[in-house]
Amino acid sequence: DARVAKRNIDTHIDQAPLVIALGPGFVAGQDCHAVIETKRGHWLGRVIWQGAAIPNTGIPGIIGGQGAERVLRASRAGTVSWRRAIGDRVQAGDVLGHVAGTAVLAPFAGVIRGQIAEGNQVKAGMKIGDVDARAAVEACFTISDKALSIGGGVLEAILTHRA
Repeated sequence: DARVAKRNIDTHIDQAPLVIALGPGFVAGQDCHAVIETKRGHWLGRVIWQGAAIPNTGIPGIIGGQGAERVLRASRAGTVSWRRAIGDRVQAGDVLGHVAGTAVLAPFAGVIRGQIAEGNQVKAGMKIGDVDARAAVEACFTISDKALSIGGGVLEAILTHRA
């Protein structure tokens, strides 16, 4: 289960000969065979065969000196439309798009690193994108250190699993 829901929606251990879940909300040995740690830090990418990942704090990790402020959230419910794209450099206050006619503004200078798909219906407060203060455009189109670590953990779990 790699949905990044930060909770178990419907995953159970008997769904397949090997069930791997990413991040918080799962218990290895109960919901799945293995949990992969997704929180940045020393345990990132580790395979957990018994127990759970570190609980979700609800606080985004610091990237380029920015934490929660780098996450773009819908100020109201409605349909998302974008004026800017992933990889675009932006300045603080730039209009990135709209949700139900309300502007989504860049919180600081950087590069747009993520966006929910155009036309999606969102709820107020929902994460719809993020801006990276490091402003490295190439980072938007390459696999991150975090994704590589998590992927390595998944591969380790597959290769070491005894069916």
